[in-house]
Amino acid sequence: MEMSFEEKLQELESIVEKLENGQLSLDESIDLFEKGIKLVRECDANLKNARMKVEKLIEENNELRSEPCELRDTG
Repeated sequence: MEMSFEEKLQELESIVEKLENGQLSLDESIDLFEKGIKLVRECDANLKNARMKVEKLIEENNELRSEPCELRDTG
């Protein structure tokens, strides 16, 4: 089962905390860093897909049009 966007963000936060702690071996740090990069790319793709859906749903005079979509920082 694929993780939700929110679960991915929580996992990223956990990875950052572990990396900042400095208690990991080099191999463990590299593994976590790779996992974090993968999660960042997945989150980026999720955001891009969501933006495209929002743009497609904005309708005016029965014509679909695109409007900029600003994402708010929740952190």
